[in-house]
Amino acid sequence: MNETELVSLIDSLRRERIEKECFEFKLNAIDPQELGEYISALSNSACLEGEPKGYLIFGINNISHNVIGTQFDPFAEKGRGNQDLLIWLTIGLNPRVDVHPYIVNHPDGRVVLFQIGAASGRPVAFYGQEFIRVGSSKTSLREFPEKERLIWATGIDWSSHICSRASIDDLDRAAVLKARTQFKMKNPSLSEEVDDWDDSLFLDKARVAIRGCITNTAIILLGNPESASLIAPAVAKISWILKDNANRELDYDHLSPPFILKVDEILAHIRNLTLRTLPGGTLFPQEISQYDEWVLREALHNCIAHQDYSLHGRINAVETPNTVLLSNVGSFLPGSVEELIRRDTPSEIYRNPFLAEAMVNLNMIDTQGGGIKRMYLTQARRFFPLPDYDLSDPTRVCVTIRGEILDEHYTRLLMDRTDLDLEKVILLDKIQKRVRVSQEDHRLLKRFGLVEGRYPNLHVASMVARLTDQEAMHIRVKGLLLPQNPVGFGVRR
Repeated sequence: MNETELVSLIDSLRRERIEKECFEFKLNAIDPQELGEYISALSNSACLEGEPKGYLIFGINNISHNVIGTQFDPFAEKGRGNQDLLIWLTIGLNPRVDVHPYIVNHPDGRVVLFQIGAASGRPVAFYGQEFIRVGSSKTSLREFPEKERLIWATGIDWSSHICSRASIDDLDRAAVLKARTQFKMKNPSLSEEVDDWDDSLFLDKARVAIRGCITNTAIILLGNPESASLIAPAVAKISWILKDNANRELDYDHLSPPFILKVDEILAHIRNLTLRTLPGGTLFPQEISQYDEWVLREALHNCIAHQDYSLHGRINAVETPNTVLLSNVGSFLPGSVEELIRRDTPSEIYRNPFLAEAMVNLNMIDTQGGGIKRMYLTQARRFFPLPDYDLSDPTRVCVTIRGEILDEHYTRLLMDRTDLDLEKVILLDKIQKRVRVSQEDHRLLKRFGLVEGRYPNLHVASMVARLTDQEAMHIRVKGLLLPQNPVGFGVRR
């Protein structure tokens, strides 16, 4: 833009009665870190407001909107580590958006304007953290998961892109045969018809390809190992790593597509030992495996479906003697695991909708989006600790599946109280893991005699009183009940 256009733009923003969320006035220079955070916030806010640009303007009073003038020179300032400010800012933005600084000789004083491209398809982070403008305040986007989901919904689905360099010959024959079998399991009424389809028609019907063209999804799920290079710079790789209790690496394997087959290889690597002892004094001599295979498979399939392949990261499966940690890069779009379970409805937004639909059609993930809740219920039915989701890193989702009993009181309680709803089981799981619960949740558990100790130092109750008929009815009405006779165990007398 030339000088006249810049002055006109600044004056049009000044005429707004209040600052909108896609532009901000500042009197003078601010700390470089804060400047980068504002660029992230304004880019994300512009996306939500449907504006192509956001603006950060220095030298204007944010109340009167009068031009005050500034001596700030973005071309001369330094960022952290004595880097040139603009280079340092650009390096910190992920994904990169257009940021154009202008020094404007406004008739009323010198003004500096940053023109910032709107986010598209994913939130813009500054050195790993995403920001948003809410009213006149800049804050972390993680506090507003509904806004983050809306930003993701504005993008183009990478998983549906046609891989122009690929053909049907780049697909693994065994993987395609496996896909046919899985598709028929999902659609038994089409079983005979599927056998008459050639591969091209089948891939279209399964929503893996589009009109005979090979998509990024087809490469990820069905491509031969060499085909992974065709979707570069995106990365499609799963790493299995075995570690001991001292975190020393003992073994590893890095697996490329086809993921529809490689999930079985990962599960075969994991040492799923048989446990022959449960808490002393119980009447259950049955053996039980450390891990439920469906839980591990579901967690790994979720990593594949929700991986942000543009971040060039790997899916990891890290095995230790008593845990399996599964992780993928990309934020957790539903925002909160417990809210997702409580809402008990499918997520409205997926990072890779085409990939997710293909995995549903190939019977890899649940069409209703209830996989996480089912993982929790399955662990509870086995009387094992619930999955641990770690969402502390906004660029990564980690879930730990435990193959050990942490607290015998927790296990005994679940054996004795099969009428507990999932909400209470989740709270009890936090107690056994020494995670602090709210005072309101403490009162709830205390009322049903499920915890002992003085808040916040609580532990699972060692002696569990039987529910009265009225209390039992209250719990059943709430739903989310665990079955009276969990799979793999007899009825307790």
